Amino acid sequence: MRVGINAIALLSSLTGIGQYTKNLIGELAHEDDIELHLFYARSWSRRLRETPLRDIERWKRLFKRYMPHPYLVSRAAQQVVFGAGARLRGLDLYHDPNFLAYRFAGPTIITVHDLSWIRYPQTHPPERVAALNDLFPKSLERAHHVITDAEFVRQEVIDMFGLEPARITAIPLGTRAEFHPRERHECQPTLDKHRLGWRRYLLSVGTLEPRKNLRLVLDAYSQLPADLRERYPLVLVGMRGWGSPQFESSLKPLLQSDSVRVAGYVSDRELSTLYAAARVLVYPSLYEGFGLPPLEAMASGTPVIVSNSSTLPEVVGDAGLIIDPHDATALRDNMRLLIEDDTAWQHYRARGLERASRFSWRRCAQLTADIYRRTVRERA
Repeated sequence: MRVGINAIALLSSLTGIGQYTKNLIGELAHEDDIELHLFYARSWSRRLRETPLRDIERWKRLFKRYMPHPYLVSRAAQQVVFGAGARLRGLDLYHDPNFLAYRFAGPTIITVHDLSWIRYPQTHPPERVAALNDLFPKSLERAHHVITDAEFVRQEVIDMFGLEPARITAIPLGTRAEFHPRERHECQPTLDKHRLGWRRYLLSVGTLEPRKNLRLVLDAYSQLPADLRERYPLVLVGMRGWGSPQFESSLKPLLQSDSVRVAGYVSDRELSTLYAAARVLVYPSLYEGFGLPPLEAMASGTPVIVSNSSTLPEVVGDAGLIIDPHDATALRDNMRLLIEDDTAWQHYRARGLERASRFSWRRCAQLTADIYRRTVRERA
């Protein structure tokens, strides 16, 4: 079975959808009856890309600045290359792991990670909301089957778009092998780089954008006693995203006091050691299609605090502390609990490790491959 997959997300620094695409492709390569063909916007390849294009973010910014309707223009150009390559390679099925399917004559599968632009449009740039509102319903119509990362989003799609339940399947994501508990000496180079102590910092991971609710994190953290903030700095990991200036006024005094460190985008290796050496991961996102950082932190042996919204309770279960994403006081109190109470810390560490062991990318790929096979059989 020749399967085409849109791999454009691998051309940029990887965020959630890029991680999904990369790990899914990597595991699907072990399915003997599947031959993968990867679409990279201007070309096709059988090779899984391991690094982003050089200067891709700068070129994207320039393109958006000087090209009218940049998304629609680039997509139209990509459709031409996609269509020609799909015909030349004789694809039996096409899977788009990023919401919006190109036109394809054969069976099409899409992955819908979330409906955040509908639920929380204020957390996205207006042009992204407009493009998704225009293109997503058409993509949904083209799809013979739809995959979501969690049951919560599956039910949202059914409720909002009237999709038949048999046409949509929830397949949980997984954790990668590099996310596991580590000894102190393994993490020391990263700790030295960021001037951090072993188990002596709080960690927040995710693109710096409104949906991640970082203003609540800063508010709650600033309410901690000064001596705790001095001993346990807050480390923010992630690329700057749309709307990040909105919380920079809250961030400025904390940066000046050195109690908050902005690490920016880091490599997978560095991230894995930051997870494993942290005291706690703080992740009170307003809305998630899955929430990989809490799962990765739990797999690394670090307790998590998450919000009670969207899919996060489904992923974390009773293995983490769950708070209202608008309650800074509750977040502050749970931060303090995991800093000061070693018994509670050990309890949530053990529960998190057990919970994370239930998720794997291998299982995600196997279930996805089963959908490929069933879809091709039904369309034969």
